[in-house]
Amino acid sequence: MCPTSSLLGIDVVRNKIKMFAQQKVTLPKGRHKIIILDEADSMTDGAQQALRRTMEIYSKTTRFALACNASDKIIEPIQSRCAVLRYSKLRDDQIMMRLTEVVEQENLHVTNDGLEAIIFTAQGDMRQALNNLQSTNSGFGYINSENVFKVCDEPHPLLVKSMLEHCVNANIDEAYKIIEQLWSLGYSPEDIIGNIFRVCKTFQMAEYLKLEYIKEIGYTHMKVAEGVNSLLQMAGLLGRLCSKTAAPGAS
Repeated sequence: MCPTSSLLGIDVVRNKIKMFAQQKVTLPKGRHKIIILDEADSMTDGAQQALRRTMEIYSKTTRFALACNASDKIIEPIQSRCAVLRYSKLRDDQIMMRLTEVVEQENLHVTNDGLEAIIFTAQGDMRQALNNLQSTNSGFGYINSENVFKVCDEPHPLLVKSMLEHCVNANIDEAYKIIEQLWSLGYSPEDIIGNIFRVCKTFQMAEYLKLEYIKEIGYTHMKVAEGVNSLLQMAGLLGRLCSKTAAPGAS
């Protein structure tokens, strides 16, 4: 197995991977050598081109398995030679089950809101969840929601939830105070808008209103990605969200 996230160059493909593929190994009929490349989407284009050639030459004796987070970063010639298997993100209860096992075996000091915070920040990624659990325990020795969000450096979802509540009540002044607080704490617009979206998905409100909110959040996220990422952009989002529930004629 080759962790390509730390070995990205073309030399690795030409030397280590190709040398292994060239080795003659006596195997039962129908068996092949297997090369597993983890985080293959981190490989350079040159390395991927070299890998494509290696896959062609040694296809009769060697099988290649590529694990990646973004398949669109794998060049088309390699994708066409592979059977693509897509896996969805893990459910929250699946991550919780594994976290509970780790907490019990390692005798960690953890609260329920701490586990929920880890699940929130992991976004369906088990490796991210375990990394956040370990980092919080190493940094504080006690795993609660406050410590988790300090380690992950993300806007606290309770603040974001409170901001959305003010928007639903068309209270632009109180909502703006929270977005200004998050901004002054140094959080990036990408982190803020990302957490607004994730909190909004599970926020209790009328379904039609939630769809309108998600549409506005998505539009703002697009503008932020294009570089229009000022506090004014965030304030404009709050204004549009508040207008969805404001009484007719209200200013």
